[in-house]
Amino acid sequence: MRDQEPSPGHPDRRLSTKETAELLGVKPDTVYAYVSRGQLSSRREPGGRGSTFDAKEVEALARRNRRESSGSSGSGGELSVRTRITLIEKDRYYFRGVDATELAARHSYEEIAEWLWTGELRPGITFTAPKAAVSVARRAVDALPEHAGPTDRLRVAAIAAATADPLRFDLSEDAVLGTARTLIPTLVAALPPIRRTHRDEGPLAHRLWARLSGRPADDASLRVLDTALGLLVDHDLAASTLAVRVAASARAHAYAAVSSGLGVLEGPLHGAASGLAHRLLLDVLDQGTAAPVVADELRSGRRIPGLGHRLYPGEDPRARALFALLKEIPGAAPALAAARDIVATTARHTPLHANVDLALAVFTVSSGMPSTAGETVFAVARTAGWIAHALEEYGERPLRMRPSGHYVGPRPPQPLPE
Repeated sequence: MRDQEPSPGHPDRRLSTKETAELLGVKPDTVYAYVSRGQLSSRREPGGRGSTFDAKEVEALARRNRRESSGSSGSGGELSVRTRITLIEKDRYYFRGVDATELAARHSYEEIAEWLWTGELRPGITFTAPKAAVSVARRAVDALPEHAGPTDRLRVAAIAAATADPLRFDLSEDAVLGTARTLIPTLVAALPPIRRTHRDEGPLAHRLWARLSGRPADDASLRVLDTALGLLVDHDLAASTLAVRVAASARAHAYAAVSSGLGVLEGPLHGAASGLAHRLLLDVLDQGTAAPVVADELRSGRRIPGLGHRLYPGEDPRARALFALLKEIPGAAPALAAARDIVATTARHTPLHANVDLALAVFTVSSGMPSTAGETVFAVARTAGWIAHALEEYGERPLRMRPSGHYVGPRPPQPLPE
């Protein structure tokens, strides 16, 4: 006599892929994505056509997803989103469990991006931009006014590149990874070069250099630029990254999600902060001392750019890594001394450590770059992290990033306005 299948409430009840997808509110492909990430376990029954899943395990995952979609952190605090990409803990940060500063010291930006996206390192990988995408992106960027900023150009380039990709609405993992590997070099290629003689090949940092500085690149400077890209590739749920995840939750394609991130990045409290630190450094170099410059900032009620970070009570590990390399750049000594003077002078009022924006400013000032160069580095670097978060969000229940408003206006019914 054949054994009967357990009843729906039985502790040993097994669910089909279709039942599991319906209970979680996702597509069947997403169910297997949960399996690959270790969030669900599956079992293929003898003689069965597909995998089965433990009902209790599926229900537990469904409850977790519902808690996250309601915006609850479990502690009554800020919005919390489950992620396997970046951990920030005790003045250090990690990409998929690996120390991010060590990764950036040993691997290129492209290799770190692949690690974020796939959990695998691909030594020597470089990203190549399709000619058609570059052509349409350059035309769009060239049509902008001369005073357009780098984030303006990158956002327009991303939108233009999307129009050249008829497969942009394919949100499968392989398709999004293909988009990622071509979008980032397209963004760089679309930026107007400062140096007349340049080649759009080789490591991304080499190609980006020609868009940031008119000086020939030396090995030490290229190493700093590549390391900076690797260090800035992701930083947990920064404001721009949250915007990307909201877009991905609504199933916007990767180009649109990146465009969302670029829109938020432009704020002075985010990607543009290094430009403020750049101008501060120039003022200190011009004055010969930080005292009057810092005094003017404080008198105006402004915070000193390039100092402190809400996630690092101690030293920003990204700044520490970059400052160690900046000592090797020819001509960086004056800017490094000015940065130290800013930190020491401000410490009389509030002891704060230098953050990555000040380190970027030392690099851009020492390399003869414009004040917007740090913003460009930040945006290009973070694009890889945004795509990693978009990929992760595509595997979650659609529209889970839709919080409920807490209405505090006048209670209805109110009379119609006269």
